[in-house]
Amino acid sequence: MRVKRGVTANAKHKKIIKLAKGMQHNRTRSYRLAKQAVIRALQYSYRDRRNKKRDLRGLWITRINAAARELGTTYGKLIAGLKTADIQLDRKILSEIAVKEPKAFVAIVAETKLI
Repeated sequence: MRVKRGVTANAKHKKIIKLAKGMQHNRTRSYRLAKQAVIRALQYSYRDRRNKKRDLRGLWITRINAAARELGTTYGKLIAGLKTADIQLDRKILSEIAVKEPKAFVAIVAETKLI
């Protein structure tokens, strides 16, 4: 008996076209272009889920450095001071404190005996 594959192929194509929703031009209409675009988009998303962590850490360090420099010290000296004072705050929390609670940040820097 002959096997007809129309249903399977159609379902496969619909799945890819659905993933390409929101893209521009023929990527939303042509299966071939949609498949290429979806594969690339998935590769980028996989890679950037890892890069996001790196980017956010850089942002936190920049914020901490800016706040520390306003108080007359640097990021490196502040982190070294935190280690010697045995204050265990990670960079994410430290940057949140620097942005939202400047008085608390001043107290933390004072604890490191840098001011």
